[in-house]
Amino acid sequence: MEIIEKKRDAKKTENGKPDVSNAVIKRLPRYHRYLGELIRMDKLRISSGELSRMMGVTASQIRQDLNCFGGFGQQGYGYNVKYLYGKISELLGTTEGYRAVIIGAGNLGRALAGTHMFERRGVTRIAMFDVAPGVVGTEIYGLPVYHVNLLEEFCRTNHVDIAVLTVPKEAAYDIVESLYRAGVGGIWNFANMELHSEKDDVVVENIHLGDSLMTLSYKMKNKKKAGAEQ
Repeated sequence: MEIIEKKRDAKKTENGKPDVSNAVIKRLPRYHRYLGELIRMDKLRISSGELSRMMGVTASQIRQDLNCFGGFGQQGYGYNVKYLYGKISELLGTTEGYRAVIIGAGNLGRALAGTHMFERRGVTRIAMFDVAPGVVGTEIYGLPVYHVNLLEEFCRTNHVDIAVLTVPKEAAYDIVESLYRAGVGGIWNFANMELHSEKDDVVVENIHLGDSLMTLSYKMKNKKKAGAEQ
């Protein structure tokens, strides 16, 4: 499968909606997380300056980001925390009722099955899939484990929206083709390889844990080097 990049107008996409950069989209979950913390602290409103100090993002950047979606703030008042949290929740699709399956019941798949992360973000996990005889037919953290041969039919019948891929990379392509035929719209890919979709109605998010670790190593190395040069 091959990804096709589309050129976008600087201000609007072809359908007339505001264009939003990937950088802004990647910051939305951070806003969501910090606003959730503020709600737990019973904070009713917050200024862009206060939010800036919490998040390490400039107040100007926060205003620019939120203006991509209408602003949500009032001059002299700031932002209503619960209202902004609700609006960002809508933007992030946490109110869509997405249904997910986890493919691969190894260590990573089991770890993801055991977390409450999905439900806290509005995604319901309904099943897992694997090929190991000792795993198929069991339950992992309350999720039934089916054989991967049943994946396509299950996803189609149960209207699965998201597939979490934790299989070895040599198995990933065939599974992705099954997901595509079943109409699954989103693939969260941990298979340690790049997967791309040539169709507009299928979204792939590639996760490379090793890349994040190397980014950390890079920052540590350069911080140490900067300290030695002082």
